[in-house]
Formats: sequence, structure tokens, C-alpha cells
Amino acid sequence: MKASELVDLLNKRYDPTAAEIWDRVGVVCGDLNNEVKKIYFCVDVLPATVSEAIAWNADFIIAHHPLLLHELAEVLEGEPPIVIAPWKIALKDRLISEGIVLLTAHTNADKATPGVSDALARALGITNLTPLPGDIGRVGTLPEAISLKYFAAKVKSILPISKAGIRVFGNPEQIINRIAVSGGSGDHLLAEVRSADVDLYLTADLRHHPVSEAIESGSPALIDAGHFATEWPWLNQAATLLAQDLASGGYASVEMKISTLSTDPWSFS
Repeated sequence: MKASELVDLLNKRYDPTAAEIWDRVGVVCGDLNNEVKKIYFCVDVLPATVSEAIAWNADFIIAHHPLLLHELAEVLEGEPPIVIAPWKIALKDRLISEGIVLLTAHTNADKATPGVSDALARALGITNLTPLPGDIGRVGTLPEAISLKYFAAKVKSILPISKAGIRVFGNPEQIINRIAVSGGSGDHLLAEVRSADVDLYLTADLRHHPVSEAIESGSPALIDAGHFATEWPWLNQAATLLAQDLASGGYASVEMKISTLSTDPWSFS
């Protein structure tokens, strides 16, 4: 199949027009007339993941996080121009020279059904999923109620937790069953979570002040499992759905590789 045909399939799953206005999704670089035989999935476009994709002879990279995001934001009058980091320019040039198409599915993948939060919930055995009221997150239940400390251990054993570990608020012996999840940064949803009648909220990038204020307002238990870890399960889901779409569209099967390289930035704790 041509890269342009693959882009069309992906856009049906992850509608670019659904992305947040500040986001930069879709094709970043590459010749859409190229033939695609090997597709590489990653969370972050970094030298390590690009090198892995090239070593595997990938034709097409599907990434969750944009290579260029803040650098392409609109510059307001009177503000200094935004300078693109040299390593990002070099990385984009390297992709072009290697003949690789790069496509990003970010907030449009968050909003898709199934999307990033669905993948996170299902990886942890959370079922009966419904949208988090007022947002793109998910609410579901466990097959059986378990203690908070047991569930936290389960999270650590299933997700690619960073060297920084996970952070938990709540009584370790508290029994939990109904859980809200949101892959990636999620402390902006604490108010919605408090209204969702859940025992636990699992997300990432929880900051001091929003969490402290939420706790005083009656927050459920909280788990911060890290940004990379909570979004990584989407890669497997995206690959599985793409394989189904290729088959139903009558396209020849292609090889797919899900990167297991951790691009979490922390080294130790």
C-alpha cells in the first residue's frame, strides 16, 4: 500500500479535526507516494526511537507525541520568534533522508473510541468502560474489588513504570472497584473525577497544588503512574486496530513493531 492510503486509514480512526487547537497531528514529513511495508509505533520521536526504526528498516512511523509542537505554535505580536531545537531539525532531516513517513496521533487519539484511555484501562483489567463525564477519560470497574495497595502493585507490574516509580494517595487497605483513568497528564480532570463517584483515579503528571486542593475537597484515591507508562498501552491497541482495518480494506498485511524503548526522561530515584 502507499503511504497516502495508510494515512487515510489512520485518519478514519484518529480524526485530525478532533485534535485540540493547539495540537500538531497528522503527517510531519515523508513522501506519501512511498510504499509501506514496515510500520513502527512509538510514544516519543527521539533519536533513540528513530534509530531503532531505521535499524528495523521502517517505512512509516506512527508516534503519539508530536516531534514539533510548541515550536510551531502561533507567535503573538511583539513576542520573540520560536526557535526549533537543532536536534529536532536534524531528526526530521534524518527521517526524510531515510525515506520514512512520520505521522502523529496525539489528542485525536486521546479522543478516539477506542483511544488512549481505553487502552490504559483494558491493560489494567478495567472493564465496563464509559466516558468520564465532561471529558475523554474513561470510568470502569474491576472484575472484583481489591485493596489500593494490591492494585498499585498490579499497576507497577503491568505498565512500563519509570525509575521514578508511582505515587499513591489513599489508605493502602482501602477497597477499590470503580476506577477512572486518563492516559497522560490528568490533574486538570480532578473536579470531574470527584463528581464521577469513583474509588480511584489513575493518571499521570499530578502536581502538588491541584492534588492538595483536590484532597481537601474530597478526592478519591489517586495513582500517578507516569506519563510514558500510561500512554504506552495505546501503541499495541493502535497496531491491533490498524491490522484489522488493513484486512477489512483488502490490503496486504504489513510488518509492525511496537517500540519497547522507555522514553521516560528520569534516570533514577
